[in-house]
Amino acid sequence: MAAPARQQRQRTALSAKGQEWFAPARPDLLIAAGQRGQNAAAIATLLDCLERRLPVHASLSGIRPADDIPAPMIYCQSSGSGGRVKTIRRRHASWIASFEVNRVLLGVSSWDRYGILGQLGHSLSLYATMEAAHLGAGLVVLAGDNPQAQMQQLGDTRVSVIYATPSQLWRLQLAAGSGGLPDVAHIICGGGKLDDACRDGIAALCPNAEIREFYGASETSFITLADSRTPAGSVGRPYPGVNVKLDDSGRIHVASPYLFDGYAEPDLPDLPRDEAHLGTGDIGRLDSSGNLFLSGRENRMITVADRNLFLEDVEATMRDAGAGLCAAIAVPDPARGNAVIAVVEGPADDELAARLRRACRDRLGDHAAPRRVMFLPRLPVLASDKPDLAALALLVRTEG
Repeated sequence: MAAPARQQRQRTALSAKGQEWFAPARPDLLIAAGQRGQNAAAIATLLDCLERRLPVHASLSGIRPADDIPAPMIYCQSSGSGGRVKTIRRRHASWIASFEVNRVLLGVSSWDRYGILGQLGHSLSLYATMEAAHLGAGLVVLAGDNPQAQMQQLGDTRVSVIYATPSQLWRLQLAAGSGGLPDVAHIICGGGKLDDACRDGIAALCPNAEIREFYGASETSFITLADSRTPAGSVGRPYPGVNVKLDDSGRIHVASPYLFDGYAEPDLPDLPRDEAHLGTGDIGRLDSSGNLFLSGRENRMITVADRNLFLEDVEATMRDAGAGLCAAIAVPDPARGNAVIAVVEGPADDELAARLRRACRDRLGDHAAPRRVMFLPRLPVLASDKPDLAALALLVRTEG
């Protein structure tokens, strides 16, 4: 039984190569339960656009047909983690190609049901929604609901596939209480690093789920995929169809059928390209088995006392030391070049602050220890639920 089913999925994937237009496989299965008016209206508009073969424009303001855009195109928004939300232009085929990879990889069928935690204007949520529709799976969009309500709906509707960011998963497992989600079979996490504490919490919450992290961006879609067999600290091996290469400085470039076409904003330059390869803005290294290890974003590398430091390393160290949701912000320092300010979600905790400084000093060096640890009741976040680094930087500098 298993082999013929797998062969059928492979034949379906091959037959979809070069497909230009996305079309829902089973529109009747899309709205399962738990929809709020705004989410249901967005899904209805999305389906209408697709059925009428109109280009789709998705943003935080909602979903609308884009009569002014050449078809078949999708416009969606980046997370804004770089300081500005960008409008991504991509062809339907660039997502359809990975839908078919995931059909085989995850074994998704019409019996599955996807849970979407984020706003449909963000590319990760829109991608997951359209993948569910393409594969004929059910769909529960829970954007805007609090984590407790999301937990309830995920359980009541027996969701089996969840696409989410680390922040969304962190808040979900904090809201879990004594409940669990035994029907969840696949968790696909993107948009940041899933720390060990959150991974353990989600594994306990969803005991039957395979947790996969992917490294990618709105512009590139999937680049690498990590699972339970991936070495610690790695973001995994290249996703099927992706070629990753590094230059002499460790800058990561990627070529694949999943790349975007460019930005809609005319003042935004395209990302740097080397023939077929697109520069990601990240720095990393590959091991002998092809596993990619990220050092961090090139624009988040700072110099402290003549030593280079990636702020992502500080954040990862703090999370491992029990910080939970946190961010590291650089501020100018006349003597050392820069200093690090840590911002942590939660009540003030002197003992935790001391533990975070000590952990950074022990793992990364004295230069990485935060000068100050600020506590906020709730971190400001973007539509993707990533920490809003620009807002945090302004807050840190305003408070001195």
